[in-house]
Amino acid sequence: MNWFKRVFGKEPLEEKRKKAEVKKANIEFAEFNYPTKIILAWIKALEGHKELEKFLYENGYEEIFFLNQALTLKQEARDWLMKNGYPHLMAFVNAAEGNESAQHWLQVHGFELLYQASIAIDDDEAGFKWLNLNSDEFVFGLIKTIKRVKDQIEFNHNDMYSFGKDI
Repeated sequence: MNWFKRVFGKEPLEEKRKKAEVKKANIEFAEFNYPTKIILAWIKALEGHKELEKFLYENGYEEIFFLNQALTLKQEARDWLMKNGYPHLMAFVNAAEGNESAQHWLQVHGFELLYQASIAIDDDEAGFKWLNLNSDEFVFGLIKTIKRVKDQIEFNHNDMYSFGKDI
């Protein structure tokens, strides 16, 4: 234990700042760059279209399948994203749920689109303004759909009459 903490009962400010810094991980990340038809299939899968969900899973877009599951609070899917090289997508899920550390992590690692999308989903209008200026209408529509899904989950969670109801 350092002497400052022993004497004053708390850590010096410099120590706190060191702990708050996020070091950039030395990991290769997949691009968040999908063809328009995949984004449209993704939107429909989020809306409950099981055949398109299966199509994404079976045609090389497993991360989208598991991201959708993670967005709907499935722990196995969250674990899959982390174990299979998609920490940025898991950070996106956490950031969209209001986790400020995850939002900061996305910024530090250069995932501006995911950061802006996550704050938009978490009800920050600045995120939607940024998306409107810096993404196309398909990505914008995807983020609006994710927000709708997350808002419905929160509504169901807070609605005493829908206890135990999945979306």
